[in-house]
Amino acid sequence: MVGLGGSIGWAVSSRHTSAFSAQAQPPVAKTSAYIGDGKRGPKNMAWIPEQSFLMGTDNRLAQRNERPAHEVKTSGFWMDVHDVTNAEFARFVDATGYVTTAERKPRWEDLRAQLPPGTRAPSPEVLVPGAMVFVGTDAMVSLQDYSAWWRFVPGASWRHPQGPGSTLIGKANHPVVQVSYADAQAYAAWAGKRLPTEAQWEVAARGGLTQADYAWGEAKHPEGRTMANVWDDAARPFPVIESPKIRVGTSPVGQFAPNGYGLYDMAGNVWQWVADWYRADYFALQATTRSRVTDPTGPSASFDPGDGETPVDAPKRVTRGGSFLCSDTYCSGYRTSARRGTDPLNPMSHIGFRLVMTPTDWHAKVSDGSDTAPS
Repeated sequence: MVGLGGSIGWAVSSRHTSAFSAQAQPPVAKTSAYIGDGKRGPKNMAWIPEQSFLMGTDNRLAQRNERPAHEVKTSGFWMDVHDVTNAEFARFVDATGYVTTAERKPRWEDLRAQLPPGTRAPSPEVLVPGAMVFVGTDAMVSLQDYSAWWRFVPGASWRHPQGPGSTLIGKANHPVVQVSYADAQAYAAWAGKRLPTEAQWEVAARGGLTQADYAWGEAKHPEGRTMANVWDDAARPFPVIESPKIRVGTSPVGQFAPNGYGLYDMAGNVWQWVADWYRADYFALQATTRSRVTDPTGPSASFDPGDGETPVDAPKRVTRGGSFLCSDTYCSGYRTSARRGTDPLNPMSHIGFRLVMTPTDWHAKVSDGSDTAPS
């Protein structure tokens, strides 16, 4: 299959590397980072050591689904230092011929699961490939109805994130978006990696800090610095885009300082899929466990009673980290404890992913000759 890799894959070793190294600043969190080099650990993956940590928070900024802070233990694992990029996803598609969720006609039975009981099926011609795109508004609107700034755009996909006519030219090292949970899982299987559990994601995002609000520490703008690609409330109110010339969207991976484990963009840029089903009360349930929770893999099903008319048991997977759309007037989802549930078959222009490996995964790759043996 002739895919996008031919047009953007060339940028991986040159443009991607220069952006990753030249724009990165010294980490704010004072923790020693260890990054695999393909010999002593998987290349471009950071080692997250075994530890116990406080998951969730009781901070004044916390939403109910983040409470309470509770002790969790995680085994050591490796995590991608940055989100999967357009260039990397293109190589996967070129190698496998994979067709993403957004590029396929949606099934009514999948859509119906997210809608109020009794909702009538649309006409078949309405069910066309496409995805959700942030379009913004030209004036301030009520923040109670996100349909004012989101649109389903036929033809939108990872290749065309804003819809037909948009491209990935110049965005080889931006995080891939418009990928569903299923797409992320398919890429993970091909790469010999996994989506992180929610606990793995949070302990990694914290970067060795205890109960800090952000991946880099307590202050949103330490010494006046911008630490993440999030909505600039000082420049314009959310979700106003007064002019087509205003660019709101993803930034290259590695543009901002890494956290204490050497991980980039664990706050802002794009939300990240994780493996767990989403329960709004999951942290509260974990906190009732008498013994310390070790390597939790999440609940067995979804439960979210606070999502309007969406059925409480509608399938949802956890997304973490926030995105370029996070505004403190609407959502501060880039905080380390912030979490939400997302329809796993709903690609959007602000959702991507990164992957993890256990030491067992790494040694299996070494043993089968698909990676270089550590020394």
